[in-house]
Amino acid sequence: MKKSVLLIGLGRYGRHVAQELYQMKHDILAVDKDEERVNMVLPYVTNALMADSTNKSFLESLGIRDFDLCIVAIGDDFQSSLETTSLLKELGAKYVVARASRGIHEKFLLRNGADEAVYPEKQLAKWTAIRFGYDHILDYFRLSDRYAVYELPIPAEWDGKTLGELQVRKHYHVNVLGIKKAGILDVEITAETTMNQEDTVLVIGKRNDLEKYFHI
Repeated sequence: MKKSVLLIGLGRYGRHVAQELYQMKHDILAVDKDEERVNMVLPYVTNALMADSTNKSFLESLGIRDFDLCIVAIGDDFQSSLETTSLLKELGAKYVVARASRGIHEKFLLRNGADEAVYPEKQLAKWTAIRFGYDHILDYFRLSDRYAVYELPIPAEWDGKTLGELQVRKHYHVNVLGIKKAGILDVEITAETTMNQEDTVLVIGKRNDLEKYFHI
């Protein structure tokens, strides 16, 4: 579903967000006080404005209620981030996601209007520790404290066997989401899909089960 997104703050993080949203074909209005930053993001947005997002009159002129999503990506000025977040909610924003650069910032942003606070450094640190702290993990996505998705090498004992023969869910308490062959993900898998040790497998399940059965 195509969304109308207001993106405020166009530093490195904000530009990466803009590029990803552009790839998803969303309509993006980008805002920053810095003209150079605004110019840099122009290829990836529907429109971009140079303005102060803590100016209530300016935000009112944008018609905040019309945006499906507001993202406050300001990372170098917490006061501005906090004020902008608060004003957006005051003006009727449907959903506000705000960037935090410290743990305490998360709490203040959530108390002052953010529906969700993201802490990129903290989240990336967790991913890095898990991805490179174990020998067998190629990728990782945490769903909750108990559940996660892992990309793992196919175990030697699975080589040449079908998913039906392995009965992965019964014996390992995990579900196979897909098989990646030569970097290409195939999610159209059946009980007849054969495991090849040269490939990797995406599995979802309880973290304890995954760590136990795949020796993570």
